[in-house]
Amino acid sequence: MMQSRKQKGQGTLFMPNSDQSPPYGLLIFGVVSLLLAVVGTCTGEAWARFGLVVYRAKERKQFWWLIAAYYLGGVCFVGYFLYQVLASSN
Repeated sequence: MMQSRKQKGQGTLFMPNSDQSPPYGLLIFGVVSLLLAVVGTCTGEAWARFGLVVYRAKERKQFWWLIAAYYLGGVCFVGYFLYQVLASSN
């Protein structure tokens, strides 16, 4: 009978010596945030609170603050995911 890696005690793909699964929510949220930043930079539109859209041509300062927050949030969440995965594998 075939057993999974976790049942054999070998861990998961990202964390070979661990019984815990990696926090994929952090990775997904970080990638979505980075995609929003890239799309917003290319189109000149950024999503703000309450479903509002901020346009680069009309509100430059608020637009760039939102884009910077998207990039920073994405990098932080992906970095924390990688920290969790690499720290627990050692």
